[in-house]
Amino acid sequence: MNTRTDTDFTPIDQDLYAKAFQLLDPGPTPEPTATEASAASVPSPRPAAPPVRRTGPVERTLTDALAFLDTHGWARFTLVHPEGARCSIGALRAAAGARNAAYCDAGNLLLDEARRQHGKKWETIPSWNDSHTGAQVRSVWDAAIRRARRMSI
Repeated sequence: MNTRTDTDFTPIDQDLYAKAFQLLDPGPTPEPTATEASAASVPSPRPAAPPVRRTGPVERTLTDALAFLDTHGWARFTLVHPEGARCSIGALRAAAGARNAAYCDAGNLLLDEARRQHGKKWETIPSWNDSHTGAQVRSVWDAAIRRARRMSI
């Protein structure tokens, strides 16, 4: 079947379309050259986000124990005072919840820092705690926390 369709459409002026597009977009963006296109595909470096620092279990135990002392009070010559204050070892036990690895490592770090600041003669945390003022004990706690943070433990 041969069918021929006669249309009486007006021929299209191609320049008319070009003029219309120029009116719609008077400043067309030129196509990028190959060099520009490859440079544009390389992502620009973003500023790096600061690294996320995770608190280690020893630092957390020491920090929680010191917060416990700040909240409930510091005591000498007793593990737990009737009013709730604790000595250094009592605060460590409260913060750790159990005699776990973090508790042992935090205690060793605290005793090592006590020896650094107050001499090598201290054999235990309770003997050191009971022989010093609150300010001296606080200084050792702060230094031990800083060391744990530096060591990322």
